[in-house]
Amino acid sequence: MKVRTKRDTLDLSVIIASLNEAPNLYRLLPQLREALEGLGVSWEILVVDGNSTDGTQKVVEDVCGARYLRETTPGYGAAILRGVAEARGAYIQTMDADLSHPAEFVEQLWAARDAADIIIASRYVPGGHAEQPWFRSQLSRLLNRFFAKGLSIEVKDLSSGFRLYRKSIFAGMDLQFTNFVILVEILLQACAKGHHVAEVPFHYQPRRSGSSKARILRFGLDYLRLFYRVWKMRNSVEFPDYDWRAYDSRIWLQRYWQRTRHEIVLRFTPPFVPTCDVGCGSSRILADLPHAVGLDLRHDKLAFMRKTNDRLVQGDGMTLPFQDATFECVICSEVIEHIPEEDGRMIDELTRVLKPGGALVLGTPDYDTWSWCILEWLYGKLAPGAYADEHVTHYTYRTLREALVQRGYEIAAHDYVGGGELIMKALKPNR
Repeated sequence: MKVRTKRDTLDLSVIIASLNEAPNLYRLLPQLREALEGLGVSWEILVVDGNSTDGTQKVVEDVCGARYLRETTPGYGAAILRGVAEARGAYIQTMDADLSHPAEFVEQLWAARDAADIIIASRYVPGGHAEQPWFRSQLSRLLNRFFAKGLSIEVKDLSSGFRLYRKSIFAGMDLQFTNFVILVEILLQACAKGHHVAEVPFHYQPRRSGSSKARILRFGLDYLRLFYRVWKMRNSVEFPDYDWRAYDSRIWLQRYWQRTRHEIVLRFTPPFVPTCDVGCGSSRILADLPHAVGLDLRHDKLAFMRKTNDRLVQGDGMTLPFQDATFECVICSEVIEHIPEEDGRMIDELTRVLKPGGALVLGTPDYDTWSWCILEWLYGKLAPGAYADEHVTHYTYRTLREALVQRGYEIAAHDYVGGGELIMKALKPNR
């Protein structure tokens, strides 16, 4: 579901997901209030309760500054989403009600808030520790390593729910899971948008009283059962960092294709001149052109690229938001085949913002080559609904060359990726 949040009016909101935790909340809430008052900030405590029957509501309402919310949708993730939607703080801290997350550690999380967009109290970084039975500890470590490796997330303790978030990261997130897997899903979507994650060492101690709502075996099986769904989401072409990760793909052909395209485009691009990459996506090409302007229609891809580039513009390649003759080089790789080109408007627009004598670097499949036709057929079988289905204009070397020569360009060079993807460098006339 899309996350919607209230306007920030406080500094910090603390969200506690709870189910029949009245005795622990009776002890935790006064300690938490004291710790929050010691921070010298404006704050609120939200206890999101899943239909408890032990008097939780009365315990919460007796504490000044705490707000009780009843959530009828079952699951830890549903409680977190409800809390985020109701929170009024610029920062959101999540913690458990069972006293395994001590109130005094709030100060350390808050002190680390400028280090990243998400701060995790981590059991598995140097200095962290977990007092758990051996089997539970090993299973937890195994699950965390498995998910981190399988989903390419550089976080040691993905399953820790003791976190501090900058609330703005939730804007536009589409979170699907209502159980504990939401902890992984939030990190996944945040990292894909270029948000940073930091871990601070934390000494975890098991709950003091009551019974855990996360039975470790069932918890582990749920994670494994849902891994494929999360993995598919992670590796979808719609995921913002798809192009970036493809450069280091475990699939040889995908890795070869990305790296060869990268090499040719950079070879054709004049060094250290005003450059624009139109439809840059999350490609490594833009990362290796730190002086260039990156333009893309998708905000989430631009957000991801903030980690390497700061000259980023959201816009449409058909109506570029630049003055005439702004750049000495314009790159447009794997875009023009997605645009109906009966009148050649996109090539005209790329030409408009290019200075006389400047270089236009265009990349597109060559539908006159047997290798591309075979590859696209295979791609359609293995990844239906992916990029190939969106190709509406089928260029060939001849038709692309003619389109450029008609506009006065001189064809300076061309090369192929895998014999099927054409990359052409053309020079705009000086007049």
